[in-house]
Amino acid sequence: MKNIPLYDVRPIQDLRDMIRQSVNLYGDRTAFLIKDPRAAGQSPAASPAQSSGSSDTRSAPYLPVSYKKFAHDVDALGTWFFAQSLQGSRIAILAETRYEWYVTYLATVNGTGIVVPLDKELPQSEIANLLNRSQADVLVYASSKQKEVDAIRDSITLVKTFIAMDSPSVTSDLSFWDCLTQGEAVLAQGSTDFTTAPIDPEALSILLFTSGTTAMSKAVMLNQRNICINLQAMCQMLYIGPDDIFLSVLPLHHTYECTCGFLCPIYRGATVAVCEGLRHITRNMQESKVTILLAVPLMLELFYKRILKSATSDPKLAKKFRLGLKISGLLRKIGIDKRKKLFSKVHDSFGGHLRLLIAGGAAIDPAIIAGLRDLGLESVQGYGLTECAPILALNRDVDYKDHSAGLPLPGVEIKIIDADENGIGEIVGRGPNVMMGYYENDEATREAIDSEGFFHTGDLGYLDKDGFVIITGRKKNVIIAKNGKNIFPEEIEFKLLQHDLIAECLVSGREDHEGETIVHAEIFPNEEKVREVFGDVPLDSKDVREAIDQIIRSVNHGMVTYKYIREFDLRPTEFEKTSSKKIKRTYAK
Repeated sequence: MKNIPLYDVRPIQDLRDMIRQSVNLYGDRTAFLIKDPRAAGQSPAASPAQSSGSSDTRSAPYLPVSYKKFAHDVDALGTWFFAQSLQGSRIAILAETRYEWYVTYLATVNGTGIVVPLDKELPQSEIANLLNRSQADVLVYASSKQKEVDAIRDSITLVKTFIAMDSPSVTSDLSFWDCLTQGEAVLAQGSTDFTTAPIDPEALSILLFTSGTTAMSKAVMLNQRNICINLQAMCQMLYIGPDDIFLSVLPLHHTYECTCGFLCPIYRGATVAVCEGLRHITRNMQESKVTILLAVPLMLELFYKRILKSATSDPKLAKKFRLGLKISGLLRKIGIDKRKKLFSKVHDSFGGHLRLLIAGGAAIDPAIIAGLRDLGLESVQGYGLTECAPILALNRDVDYKDHSAGLPLPGVEIKIIDADENGIGEIVGRGPNVMMGYYENDEATREAIDSEGFFHTGDLGYLDKDGFVIITGRKKNVIIAKNGKNIFPEEIEFKLLQHDLIAECLVSGREDHEGETIVHAEIFPNEEKVREVFGDVPLDSKDVREAIDQIIRSVNHGMVTYKYIREFDLRPTEFEKTSSKKIKRTYAK
């Protein structure tokens, strides 16, 4: 096993300690790049197009918000919370990624109470249910969610204070920016109620709902020690510095983006640029000069496919591209790196400064990570769960295996239990980043965390000889063949997705007419490829079905008989996905 030193990090006790240290170290540096002039301390009148979070800001430049300004805004809003006697409150946030989200989060956890980040994509009935389940007192929301908030007011009786990030349409609701201004005035008068409020790093501070239906979702209880330990450990594994700029593209309510894409850069003195939406990523990359991007596998797969398509669109380009890869590979073997020069057009399309892509949320094809790295776009993947705040394992920038989920973080112990004859068993982890438990669900907590303190992830896999975590599938997805062997759907799905004609798929077990379990695949064909090969035909046409059938035959040929796909269906639409772009699986009860 390689013995490569970890990066040095500074210790932090809680998130208030983190931001105060960052202000002392990086005070006048840029913490955020925002397109709303209010966040940068400018009058909205200076740029009317930006006065609402839902307005078009494409022509607007990014505006810097310094560490000092951000910390002052956090203290001002926290001071307002105290002035309104809201200390001890549970404050829910329902909004897209924006400056007010960041301020509300830290103004809540740094002395006021418990923050409850909510998925803005949830239907209004689920939003109401989660607000009631979390016993939220305060709801801070964006104008984009005004319709949902108005529809559920009568059913969320525990919420007494509504704060609109934009101009409220209901007279009884408060304005975020008015609250901030009032808090600044109280702060200027010398109030220290918020800034000196005690913080217990072991107390419940963050309540996060896992994905799933309202009835099935669990509320994960995290404290500030969980988060701070995770921040320090991940930054020992990957170098993050003050010159880095993160482009925030993933949902901020998800702990992956919140911990790794918000708190981590603030801890390390980096900058966070707010992306205006997935369709604006390319332009925002250019504008922000992004250096680090957190992504889900689907995004990196799309990036890579577009690069390849552009680079091989005609024979001359394809030949030049392949020659570049060959030359680059030979030079790297003797310690010369010319990737950025050889593939300058690729780098320019990502803003010209991108140095690191981090994949999380699901497994990614190792060939894509290696392919991006060959072009000079360093890429790694990690492994985490909401219950682990969130990172358990991470590939390092100096020590990685592309087919693995990474090495356990410093201070985290990972082992395999109930292994089968191939050494594959459930992955369990123990460390100070593991959650306090599930809110108001002691039974689920006992099932998840054993008597030795190990969290049972529900993922199956093994540890290789170097200690890297290799994930083979989800425990609840496993199909038991009639011979008693385990079949991992993810393995078969991976093989299917190697074919351009297949865009998405789900593999599961079904009973045949004799009552035996067989492997079934549901497939969403690649619409663009179908048009290219067959013309304007339905996705479930005879030609497409026959082509998919041939793909399945070839996939079966490369597997043992009991793993064979025996039946398949074609679907005309994409699979329903979570806000983190994972396909939603359904399970028999």
